[in-house]
Amino acid sequence: MKGVILGINPEVNIVDISHNISPQDVMEAAFVLRNAALTFPEGTVHLAVVDPGVGTKRRPIALRYNNQFFVGPDNGLFSLLLTDGKPDDLVELTKPRFWRTPSPSPTFHGRDLFAPVAAHLATGLTLTAAGTPIESMKTLHWALPITDERGVQGWVVHIDSFGNCITNITKIQFLESHRKRTFKCYAGNAIIDCISNTYADVDSGDPTLLVNSNDFVEIAIHRGSAAQMLDIRKGTPVNLVFSDERG
Repeated sequence: MKGVILGINPEVNIVDISHNISPQDVMEAAFVLRNAALTFPEGTVHLAVVDPGVGTKRRPIALRYNNQFFVGPDNGLFSLLLTDGKPDDLVELTKPRFWRTPSPSPTFHGRDLFAPVAAHLATGLTLTAAGTPIESMKTLHWALPITDERGVQGWVVHIDSFGNCITNITKIQFLESHRKRTFKCYAGNAIIDCISNTYADVDSGDPTLLVNSNDFVEIAIHRGSAAQMLDIRKGTPVNLVFSDERG
């Protein structure tokens, strides 16, 4: 894919966000893309291909949102970016003259279709020239935490390369439930009763909660892998139980 891009636009600056998405895990890819993409400058073209439906009738699409461009499959991968509604422009990629070949491999649209279109967009090709406008794309929805007066039940939605376990519980949800009360967090084989500002606020090997750089509650171990040491996987329930005592 990089070779195709450089063959079309040898001056392009290619930046890898991740090649470590679990196979076929569209939701994980959407999570990583959402947290990384919008830190890039205006005009950036994001090529994102996690595509278990490659070669099927799922549509190839490109869109513009917040003055950035996104190219990839219409399988929900991009829908989590749209925090305030629809993309500014959305097209189905229907112009074979901008593909590597008019007959893309049914197993490698990344190379034959998405990469060349992304490269052409980086040279100034417009979305309307690259495809046909469409009204909607497939959407995914986050699994939202369940909250009540006594606590919050969420799930681990991502585990990073350090073994930190990111939940779907936001900073706001945690603070609204916490209200300076003591709590216990049940996840995997651990019971955690503290929240820290940094990993090093606890001793080496000790677990803690913290709010990460994307404002999600995270389970971590200082100088260790929370996923391995606490037996946590993606989808593991995370239960925060608050008491009436003030911490």
